[in-house]
Amino acid sequence: MKLNRAGSERKRLILTLELAVVLPAAALVILSALHLKSIQRDRAVEAAIQRDFAQVLKISEKQLNHKAYDLVDDAKADFPEPGMACVATLDKILAAHPYVAHVFSYTPESGVILRSQPSRMSDANFRAEGDYLNRMMDGWMKMEYEDFSKKLLKMAKKGDTPYYIDPSWPTRGEKHIYQNTAMFARKNEATGKVEIDGITFDAEYLQDKFFPEMLNTVMSRNAAEAQSNTEPAVMMLHAKNDSTPIAACTGWDGGTPEIERNLEGAFPGLTLGIKLRGTTLEALGTHFVHTSFLILGGLSLLLGGGIFMTYRNVSKEMALAKLKSDFVSNVSHELRTPLSLIRLYAETLEMGRLTSPEKYQEYYQIIRKESERLTALINNILDFSRIEAGRKEYDFRETDMRELVHNTLESYRYQIEQHGFSYVEKIDDVPPMRVDREAMARSLLNLVNNALKYSQDRKYIGVNLYRDNGSVKLEVVDHGIGIPVPEQQKIFEKFYRVGDPLVHNTKGSGLGLSLVRHIVKAHGGEVEVESAPGQGSRFIIALPVEAKHEKAAAGSLQCA
Repeated sequence: MKLNRAGSERKRLILTLELAVVLPAAALVILSALHLKSIQRDRAVEAAIQRDFAQVLKISEKQLNHKAYDLVDDAKADFPEPGMACVATLDKILAAHPYVAHVFSYTPESGVILRSQPSRMSDANFRAEGDYLNRMMDGWMKMEYEDFSKKLLKMAKKGDTPYYIDPSWPTRGEKHIYQNTAMFARKNEATGKVEIDGITFDAEYLQDKFFPEMLNTVMSRNAAEAQSNTEPAVMMLHAKNDSTPIAACTGWDGGTPEIERNLEGAFPGLTLGIKLRGTTLEALGTHFVHTSFLILGGLSLLLGGGIFMTYRNVSKEMALAKLKSDFVSNVSHELRTPLSLIRLYAETLEMGRLTSPEKYQEYYQIIRKESERLTALINNILDFSRIEAGRKEYDFRETDMRELVHNTLESYRYQIEQHGFSYVEKIDDVPPMRVDREAMARSLLNLVNNALKYSQDRKYIGVNLYRDNGSVKLEVVDHGIGIPVPEQQKIFEKFYRVGDPLVHNTKGSGLGLSLVRHIVKAHGGEVEVESAPGQGSRFIIALPVEAKHEKAAAGSLQCA
């Protein structure tokens, strides 16, 4: 009877494959052939490439802005505290950032303090540029300081880019070249006073280095994916009202751009243009028609492979369905255990059989701990459900990891001691981290719970928190049954459980390590395991340290 049922299922699967794959694919081939015969010049291809070009320009603008803002951020970080700017401190910024031509600071009390690159002061045009900027800023700030400072602070508070960019075209001989000034406000929280600071990019640096290098970079990252090797796209940059190129990527062969985009953000007043080198969109469309017939022939050959892949995927889904069935069985057992204990102790309390307050307290504590265990199990299942549905969200906050790890382990100490484990906690000084407290605590508890489940005779758990090469690492060490090397990556897959009989004799959901990996990756980190059968396991969570904390640590080392 079972064989007949299995054969019936197989026939139904094959019939489904024929209806769902073969018939639509055959219809696609026939309709595509009829459509390609009617193509003389595919306007859709041209429009698609134009959309691709527009997307490349959009992405390129973002990359240009991002790089420019990074340079401003680097210079901004070297400014002294608001109200402390002077000639010496501004000169240090110029020395550290050669791409800055002028740097200035303004407060109503001290007025404008402006310094220019000393190595450029022999250039009369450069000196005149600095003098003009000084006069312009002094007159403008006196009139607009109040409104302008409020505007800048409001931009920063809203999370927008906290910079106001002012473009200009200074004179160099008989021509004008592009230059921009980034201004930002900083508030002294102690005094409430606001200082407006700014840097002006060196015009020659922008034209000779920044723009050419960035155009080559963005083209290699974006346009190369959309273009073939024989017909690469090339990009140039020009003033909004003048088509003469200011800068171009390697390979620009002149001509008129096919698609253009006016820049905003860090480089207002400029326009990006893109075109194909050595061909046109019309010629490319014709080439597409010819190659499409060849692709159509290959499509027919791929149908058989597609059927095989679909069959294999369906088989995997069936295997996954079995894993889910096992998961329901295991979870039911795990849920019943704490529920049974809670019911048992509650009934004992209800019947009034206890004789001492200490026993009452002990039973209350057991009920609370089992409730927490039950909550953790349910939270794991809910988290898995949210992850599968793509609705999992994290609440990242700056957190003292030492306090988080210690408090989490303290809340679980009863279960550790109840299982007869020796426990070692080694927590070093680490910088604050932006993490989701609840998610990281659940990751730690899942690892500790695994150690409790899969340790037989040598009952030991070690938890270590330390800093290592730009990351903070959290380790959970046990002396349990260990994990074979071929299965060490599979254990992080959902529902997967190691084939060791000792593992299958221990009930579990198969979700814990999958959740740990998802949580750690959402924090930008990695989780690894070092293990050998019979030698125990070491699970390592590595979280990257933010740049500001890296700088703070480096500063403390220099002071020391």
